[in-house]
Amino acid sequence: MAQTSFIPEKPENIQNLVGINDGNLKLLSEGYDVSVTDTGNEIVIDGSNEDGIKKVLAVLKALDNVVNTGVNIGAPDVVSTMKMADKGTTEYFADLYKKILIRDAKGRPIRVKNMGQKRYVEAIQKSDVVFGIGPAGTGKTFLAVVCAIAAFKKGEVSRIVLTRPAVEAGESLGFLPGDLKEKVDPYLRPIYDSLYAILGTNTTDRLMERGTIEVAPLAYMRGRTLDDAFVILDEAQNTTDSQMKMFLTRLGFNSRMIVNGDMTQVDLPGRQHSGLIDAQHILKGIDQIKFINFSANDVVRHPVVTKIINAYEKKDAKR
Repeated sequence: MAQTSFIPEKPENIQNLVGINDGNLKLLSEGYDVSVTDTGNEIVIDGSNEDGIKKVLAVLKALDNVVNTGVNIGAPDVVSTMKMADKGTTEYFADLYKKILIRDAKGRPIRVKNMGQKRYVEAIQKSDVVFGIGPAGTGKTFLAVVCAIAAFKKGEVSRIVLTRPAVEAGESLGFLPGDLKEKVDPYLRPIYDSLYAILGTNTTDRLMERGTIEVAPLAYMRGRTLDDAFVILDEAQNTTDSQMKMFLTRLGFNSRMIVNGDMTQVDLPGRQHSGLIDAQHILKGIDQIKFINFSANDVVRHPVVTKIINAYEKKDAKR
């Protein structure tokens, strides 16, 4: 058994490092199979896993450097640092916190959480069309909405259009009550949730009433040209080839498009082929189009989500 301790640069940092009900320390203990405890003025790490102890120290040092700049950290920050520690890249962790993308409805700063998200946001800021491809929990939709709102607030675009295909995920839309919009709205809920989190309910509703923000099923995009707009297509793995072509050719002047999807969650009926899969090959050589691929290591949800994704990927690989 080995034991070591970590003392924060400033005594007041320890409360933030430990987390609510020692939540941050529990993540470190479970992740590295060591004991991590708070004594009040230092954090003690002990166990037989020497590599785990080294990684916990690297995580705590990286987090302490960020807390020193006045940033309040939480579980997602701890998880991101742990993944960087596993790769030996914690020296770059502080770089993620240097830029605030936008502030949410409560005034809290929104920043990227890992290098994958950083590449994604940089691609959005530089390219006309960006594809974000990867598993759930990597922040694709949320960050796309963040970038859209930031561009709108800066006056770079005059409207935001958010869309996704209304494809049934094992359930039938036909049995749901209401008209088409009422049937489709539950499928657009993740987009609404992102808007409400960033802008607040009242501001979002007001901008939607004016038509400044439009949330609609993909079928509503046919026949339109979207100028001076920030356009996001979510759940793009559920588009057919013809739908993907239809959507991409809506791009107008002074507009940007983001296409997000997860190749492992295709819900298209029968043997229909995903337009997202083909788009990767068809559009690969176009300079103004950028593809950003996320992996399970970019997931910013609970660590168990990463393990779930990896488990399913192993099962698919065996097939």
